[in-house]
Amino acid sequence: MGGYIALIVLVVVILSAFFYFIPVGLWISAWAAGVKIGIFNLVGMRLRRVIPGKIVGPMIKSHKAGLPLVSDRLEAHFLAGGNVDRVVNALIAAQRAQIPLEFERAAAIDLAGRDVLRAVQMSVNPKVIQTPVVTAVAMDGIQVMATARVTVRANIDRLVGGAGEETVLARVGEGIVTTVGSAKTHKNVLENPDSISRTVLEKGLDSGTAFEILSIDIADVDVGKNIGAKLQTDQADADKRIAQAKAEERRAMAVAEEQEMRARVEEMRAKVVEAEAKVPIAMAEALKAGRLGVMDYMNYQNIKADTDMRDGISKATRPEEGEQEES
Repeated sequence: MGGYIALIVLVVVILSAFFYFIPVGLWISAWAAGVKIGIFNLVGMRLRRVIPGKIVGPMIKSHKAGLPLVSDRLEAHFLAGGNVDRVVNALIAAQRAQIPLEFERAAAIDLAGRDVLRAVQMSVNPKVIQTPVVTAVAMDGIQVMATARVTVRANIDRLVGGAGEETVLARVGEGIVTTVGSAKTHKNVLENPDSISRTVLEKGLDSGTAFEILSIDIADVDVGKNIGAKLQTDQADADKRIAQAKAEERRAMAVAEEQEMRARVEEMRAKVVEAEAKVPIAMAEALKAGRLGVMDYMNYQNIKADTDMRDGISKATRPEEGEQEES
């Protein structure tokens, strides 16, 4: 009994290995669909580590669509890391849409990391991408915020090596900033938002990209801050601070000059007091030496008293500073 079970297991293993290396079911499916592929070719795929189902299925679809494809080219694309099924679907979609697309170009696009089927679909049905809010300032200093919807169509010939959606959005944003910045007033932009679309389209922003720009429509335009007034206010504040600094510098210099003049006046007063203190000594020496008589000294005292009296009268009749301010 045990030997019988072992024999059954051995037969099952042998049959499984046989049908694994010789995919008879796939060969029958291909033969029924009219695809000419030999059984030994399928065995060779197993030996070349190619999944036969990944090749036979796309070949059946392409044959039914009227696209003759050789298994060697599909195997080469599979071994290169490409998606054979997606490439065949893209070729069928391009044929139905009457878009010229060869297998080599589709395979190159797929290996470049782009979705070739999505590109063909976008060529038939253009895609609308929306820019983020683009902020620009008109010549009158008013900030304008705009968003745009860009309708693009995939350019099959430029999918390999062409720039992506991010480049298109960046160029459109740059065009909006340039157009708004060249407007004399923000009112012109608000009254004619289509002028932005026309100006941006004329720049040929889709050159070097994998897309063709069909239209640019301004979705929303809003008025932002008064940047010009803010800049003028900041400039006026800066000028005010500079003027205050210069005035403070001049005031400090004037105070220093005033202190210097006061020091000089005090010095001169000290010299005058010192000279006046020497006058009595000189007069005493002159009296002793006989160079100054008693009458001369009395006349000097009378003149000095008369001078002091005149000074006192002038001070008494002169209005004080407080009275002058009141008058």
